[in-house]
Amino acid sequence: MPLKVANNRPYDVVLYGASGFVGRQTVAYFARHLQVKSLGLQWAIAGRSATKLNAVRKDCGAPKVGVVVAEAHDRDAMDALARNARVVLSTAGPFALYGSELVAACVRHGTHYVDITGETPWVKGLIDQHHDAAQRTGARIIPFCGFDSIPSDLSAYLANQAMQDRHGEVCTQVKAAFSIRGGFNGGTLASLFNMLASGQTKAMADPFLLNPEGTRPTDAQAHADPIAPRFDTDFSAWLAPFMMGPINTRVVRRSAALLGYAQGYAYQEYLRLGRGPVAAMAAASLSAGSFTSQAALRLAPVRNLAQKLAPPPGAGPSEASMDGGSFRCQWVGHSASGKTVRGMIADQGDPGNRATTKMLCESALALALQLDELPGGRQYGGLLTPASALGDVLVQRLRVAGMTLQLEPAQH
Repeated sequence: MPLKVANNRPYDVVLYGASGFVGRQTVAYFARHLQVKSLGLQWAIAGRSATKLNAVRKDCGAPKVGVVVAEAHDRDAMDALARNARVVLSTAGPFALYGSELVAACVRHGTHYVDITGETPWVKGLIDQHHDAAQRTGARIIPFCGFDSIPSDLSAYLANQAMQDRHGEVCTQVKAAFSIRGGFNGGTLASLFNMLASGQTKAMADPFLLNPEGTRPTDAQAHADPIAPRFDTDFSAWLAPFMMGPINTRVVRRSAALLGYAQGYAYQEYLRLGRGPVAAMAAASLSAGSFTSQAALRLAPVRNLAQKLAPPPGAGPSEASMDGGSFRCQWVGHSASGKTVRGMIADQGDPGNRATTKMLCESALALALQLDELPGGRQYGGLLTPASALGDVLVQRLRVAGMTLQLEPAQH
């Protein structure tokens, strides 16, 4: 039975890590969105430096926004933050280094939580430690609410929904193919380097790392990450391994288990290169390059050099570069009888920054404004995924926010 959680909290949403690169973008999004919508939410920005937070508050033009100073490893500070918020949004990574106390506090106090981590081994640890307790307190703990891994998770969600609605069947296979234009910020790269440095490559390679106990199929290796180029007739294009596939596929497979997709359900995703011999050569080169770079980054000297060359945490692409980015995720779902559904998720703006900011903020606002409409009802909690925790509410919010989430017309 979920514990009863007090509703009289000073803040509806607290943005933790607000002075970081993506954190500053979330503050700007909230300030702009809430001013336009006049929603009346009480929100605050949080981090470890009062000076930096006050500068962020001044820059966003929201002088009444609360400021909460809280160091990530201070349990008492994290408890106070979680106790005074209904929803916590965190951009403070690497999350394995700076996120664990905050998540634990949110679980203890029944506070909902979203972040943009792609650190699957860290989330595996959270599941093991906190899933049962979060169910009892009714806290929805939802990692992966950025480009890792909302487009993938909602693609599979929409495919399964469309197959049921149109054909009365279930998807047994969904594939997604990404086209992206954009750059990396320092925080994203720092998280990757931390995972590699901490010896988590074996865990990262497990296709069902995040699945609930008892839902791992006997043929797990049949779901291993692709390493070779391929021409796919569903997309009429050459495909290569997608660098984020080893993150996104684990999230989708957890959603599949939590939402009860078909037994034997398969999900895989790729980078789309196009048609013709040039695309074929590009797919082959990228496949080889991906394999070589992943192997090289496991070596400490190579990783240390890459860290020196990468932008530091807090840095990232220019405003013009972020505005000029984009992504498109085309998806195809198949049923056992051969029925097919198709669709696409796409947005303008750098996927790791602009689109991530939109997805993360709308996830937090879904929790703050539409809790009663979310899957499972008000008291549903646990270590969840975007699709299993936010479902149709997030789909609609992202559409209203300008993101394309569409189904192709049924074929007759």
